[in-house]
Amino acid sequence: MGIHVHWYLPTNGDSRDIVGSSEGHERDIPWGAQFREPTVDYLGQIARSAEQLGYEAVLTPTGTWCEDAWITTAALSQVTTRLKFLVAFRPGFISPTLAAHQAATFQRVSGGRLLLNVVTGGDSAEQRQFGDRLDHDQRYARTDEFLAVLRGVSEARPDQPFSFSGQYYDIEDASINFAPWGRPEIFFGGASPAAEQAAARQVDVYLAWGETPAQIAERLDRMRERAAQAGRELRFGIRLHVLSRDTSDAAWAEASQMLDRISPERIRQAQELLAASESVGQHRMSALHQGRRDQLEISPNLWAGYGLVRGGAGTALVGRHDEVADRIEEYHKLGIDHFIMSGQPHLEEAYYFAEGAMTALRSRGLLAPAG
Repeated sequence: MGIHVHWYLPTNGDSRDIVGSSEGHERDIPWGAQFREPTVDYLGQIARSAEQLGYEAVLTPTGTWCEDAWITTAALSQVTTRLKFLVAFRPGFISPTLAAHQAATFQRVSGGRLLLNVVTGGDSAEQRQFGDRLDHDQRYARTDEFLAVLRGVSEARPDQPFSFSGQYYDIEDASINFAPWGRPEIFFGGASPAAEQAAARQVDVYLAWGETPAQIAERLDRMRERAAQAGRELRFGIRLHVLSRDTSDAAWAEASQMLDRISPERIRQAQELLAASESVGQHRMSALHQGRRDQLEISPNLWAGYGLVRGGAGTALVGRHDEVADRIEEYHKLGIDHFIMSGQPHLEEAYYFAEGAMTALRSRGLLAPAG
């Protein structure tokens, strides 16, 4: 299977530096004069560029710190023609039948360009903002049921509706028409045993944040075994930032400059915030850098500097274009097919990566068709 390359829509705003998405809008940072508002015009510029450059889809995040992913991408679907939208959303806040209905409508409005990114949530404090008081494992158990219903109603017919009775949902005689495009693929990430179990049973593409190839290989082997026990097969994806340049020195100099503009106090504050997260994946990201500013190349061309101040995906591929392509090919050989990339600013970096590392991958015959 070829490599599917996706980009990222910064619906919380953009700048030339690391955007701490777990902290919301970065209006208080010393370099805030460079902050770009997440307007439809600017996001549309990124989306149109991603489409022209050959990216398959763009990921939109979810949370109170960014714009709503459903509404934003529905608007952007009208200024693009081929680009798909990987829409992140929280299960449990709405009925899974309603989520299926929204997805079916999006499919018809966009011409079949929706992908679903299910984000269960790893922070109880944030979940309580939405009125959700379930604990970590309960949230993943609810996600498991949510996806069982979403899949069930999407495969049902009016003459053969779907019913479900579980701990969190009680659905009777439901069916959602996804014709003519069909149900979108379900992407999902989570590193805890509860998350992995839900993924093995329900999702199409299991996502990991950018750990070392050895760590990724171990996780993929475990997830293949879990999926096999559930009588299923999974596909795999990875979320990474990127600094791809004409020379290795230029790429690492850019990474160094980004790090130099972050104060020790800001790192300390961010690490205190991230340490309170219940997310196993977040703790794995933090363990890669351990709060230090040096020795951040944790594997060839894999830099953990992002994780010092940013929640979620905390690593970047840094290097010459062919070096970045080498690392992507290395992950691909492990079984990763979907690569969700990003870089600040997201407009300019989309060009750097597409015209450099993506071109190298295309010349090697590794890219899947973008359509």
